[in-house]
Amino acid sequence: MKKQTWTTFGRSRTENPLAVGIVLASVMAIVTPLAHSQVVNSTQNPKQIAILHWYAANTATRFAVGIHPAGMAFDGTNIWVSNYGSNTVTKMQANDGTLAGTFPVGVNPLGVAFDGANIWVANAGGNSVTKLRARDGALLKTLSICNPFSFAFDGTNMWVSNPGCNSITKLRPSDGTVLATISVGAYPLGVAFDGANLWIANSHANIVTKLRARDGVVLGTFAVGSAPQGVVFDGTNVWVTNYSSNNVTKLRASDGAVLGTFKVGTGPQGIVYDGANIWVANTTSNNVTKLGASGAVLGTFAAGTEPDGMAFDGANIWAANAGSNNVSKF
Repeated sequence: MKKQTWTTFGRSRTENPLAVGIVLASVMAIVTPLAHSQVVNSTQNPKQIAILHWYAANTATRFAVGIHPAGMAFDGTNIWVSNYGSNTVTKMQANDGTLAGTFPVGVNPLGVAFDGANIWVANAGGNSVTKLRARDGALLKTLSICNPFSFAFDGTNMWVSNPGCNSITKLRPSDGTVLATISVGAYPLGVAFDGANLWIANSHANIVTKLRARDGVVLGTFAVGSAPQGVVFDGTNVWVTNYSSNNVTKLRASDGAVLGTFKVGTGPQGIVYDGANIWVANTTSNNVTKLGASGAVLGTFAAGTEPDGMAFDGANIWAANAGSNNVSKF
């Protein structure tokens, strides 16, 4: 196509320079406003614009993984995805989505976390936690844990929520020793670390629990929306997705005060912070919402079917599409 176009313009240039000038002027008259309307006003970042990611066809890229992908984690180079329906985790290169390995774990894996050297996987259906070496996926340990769901790493210890036992477990990463099991609210799911404390979403109680990481002391419980699921810390505040009320609650981390409740899509679950904005996976509306620090909606982007877990790789947002067996990269 490029050769044909060049030949056509080359012939016109030789035979009728005036005609070429008229054609080029007409083309520029069309292209300039188009570029202005789509690039200048684009909500995408400059890097995406530079590589022509400002048009609708390229706002997201998808990669096939296992069956019913759920949780995600970034290890500094690769994205790890738990495949709930195939009892595996998929490792893929973050830069281009190239498959780097598929590794068997326990039954119905959900949450995934990275501790700086290893990958931890919560096998909800198998009441176990799997520890894999991030470098090569080698199985290092399998631990018996009551109905594990998701993780938070505090820089020293790994914490895993146990919805079936209404508790959270503290593990020593080096050898998997259980250091403590602490009762929290009803059906704890998402958990996040704020630098000193843990925040746990208790889905059946519509509250989040604030727990001091140092000694496991409960510092408070705070009401949020209906059926809270995911939790993330933005450096100052804690954000919680409320699955049944289709919104997100923003809490001040210092004292748990509610700073706002913001409407997103339907069935919000996964949530991640990119250093400036909050991204939410809306499971039943099949899209992702981008919120600014104020809670304002900055964009809504189509994902695959039933987006669930999310991750940020330092440049792009990833969402695990449980219903379409793939992941989206934004």
